[in-house]
Amino acid sequence: MSPNVYNFGLILFDSFQWLDAAGPVDYLNNHSYPMISILNLPQSLIDKAPIINWHYVSSDLTPVQATSGPPQVPTCTFDDCPPLDYIVIPGGEPTMTISPEFASFVKKRVEDPGMKTLLLICTASLAIAQTGILDGRQTCSNKMALKSLAEVGMFNRKVKWIRDRRWIKDGKVWSSAGATAGVDLAAEFARVHFDAGIVQVVKDVMEYEPNPAQPDPFAKLLEGVDLS
Repeated sequence: MSPNVYNFGLILFDSFQWLDAAGPVDYLNNHSYPMISILNLPQSLIDKAPIINWHYVSSDLTPVQATSGPPQVPTCTFDDCPPLDYIVIPGGEPTMTISPEFASFVKKRVEDPGMKTLLLICTASLAIAQTGILDGRQTCSNKMALKSLAEVGMFNRKVKWIRDRRWIKDGKVWSSAGATAGVDLAAEFARVHFDAGIVQVVKDVMEYEPNPAQPDPFAKLLEGVDLS
């Protein structure tokens, strides 16, 4: 039986939070056939690992500098990116304004029936809220950033911002709270989409037990903040 094939896109833009991208990408990729096949496992289990193709998308092919780490080299642009099943967007500066081409790319892909899930990490939800995609959706974001913006009235009130969740799913859109919650969101994606045996192997290899969506110990940061 042929393995499942997943086509992921990671959006790159200047000064994105490195952990927002590296954490979920590396966690998900550890479930892929090339990674699982190097382990001493029964071939019957290895054969259940998916093929994961990664596409690193930006406005052009100029290397992009995150908040730390080496410059990241895009593999395609918003104009020539191939079809994607899933899109991961890391967070950036909370008040960043995304470019029209960035906004158009995301909106078109979300509207495409072939694109299954948009995964928003940390403050990515604050940026993507500018497109209207999140209107009426339950959405998580970095709580410190959300609190700061709410206190000065700079957040989108059409979005149903959630206080006590590390991650949440609403239709095609999955969103996480702070940066480390992005790994928990990736773990939930893996639990839903990948073979259970493969998922357990990755948790053991990474020595990581994913946090549940609730309760969120950082929900206290939004106590008394009007998010309506």
